Amino acid sequence: MSDPTTAAAGTPHPTGKMARRRARELALQGVYQWLLSGNSMTSVQRHIEAETEDLDKVDRELFVSLLRGVLENADDLRAAFSPLIHRPVAELSPIEHAILLLGAHELRHNLETPYRVVINEAIELAKGYGGTDGHKFVNGVLDRLAANLRAVEVEAARKARG
Repeated sequence: MSDPTTAAAGTPHPTGKMARRRARELALQGVYQWLLSGNSMTSVQRHIEAETEDLDKVDRELFVSLLRGVLENADDLRAAFSPLIHRPVAELSPIEHAILLLGAHELRHNLETPYRVVINEAIELAKGYGGTDGHKFVNGVLDRLAANLRAVEVEAARKARG
C-alpha cells in the first residue's frame, strides 16, 4: 500500500538495504534538526528532502514513516526508554536522543523489521554520528527496550542461539 505523499507515480521505490539505511540516516537528521530547532514536522521534512541529493535512492516511504512516527510520538517513545537510562533525557546528547527515539519507534511500530536489525542500524548510526562510545550506550538501552517491547521475539532469538 503506497501513500501518494511518499512516492510519485511511476517513480521506482528503492527498498534495498542501502536505501533503508539512507532513509534512517535522513530520519536521524530530521529528528536531530527537530530536537534542536523545534520546527514543524512538515518544515523539517521539506528541508531534509530539499537538501538531499539522490533522494531517488532513498526508501522515501521508510524515511517519512520514521520521521513522522517519531515526531508524532516522541513523548511516548521517551517514556518507553527513559526508565532504562541512568540520567535525565535532557542530559542526553541530541544525537543519542534522536537515535534512541528512532530505535524506540522502530521497535514499537515496525514489527516486520527484526529487533536485532533495528538495534544494529541504531548502533551504526551512533558510530557514524555520535560520540566515541555512544554506540555502546545506544546498544544497551535498545537491547533492554527490545526485551520489554518484543519479549517473545527476544526470547525466541535467545533460545535459538542456545
